[in-house]
Amino acid sequence: MDVLVLIDKLDDLVHNASTLPMTDKVMIDRDEIYELLDQMRATIPEEIKQARWIVKERQEMLQEAREESERIVSEAKEESERLTGEQEVVKQAHRRAEEILRGAENREREIRLGAEDYADEVLGTLETNLDKFLSAVQRGRERLQGRDE
Repeated sequence: MDVLVLIDKLDDLVHNASTLPMTDKVMIDRDEIYELLDQMRATIPEEIKQARWIVKERQEMLQEAREESERIVSEAKEESERLTGEQEVVKQAHRRAEEILRGAENREREIRLGAEDYADEVLGTLETNLDKFLSAVQRGRERLQGRDE
């Protein structure tokens, strides 16, 4: 279940709770609160796992881009060395190697930036969800503390 749905349920539970006469204190079924909190505890680790998976995927994508870049550079160097027989051919090989290298660097940069943007977006969503969850828990605790006094 989504953390935001659970937060909304918690908020509804507190909002719709019976109030004590002439106070702003509310009475809430303890079992309902504990059930929602247990569901939240079960849901949040899953979202954290997803964020970690995204970070891992980003790192793997970056590593693949680096490896491909290194492979392309290596191939360009090999091609350059093979064509060292004639000066013009060597010049062409160097130009081609530089083009391949620039292309590989551009591709690696695009992949890295895309992975970082995606990871940042997911982590931002997780941060928002966690902030909402924390706010709902704090409101609930404040209301419960107000009831106990």
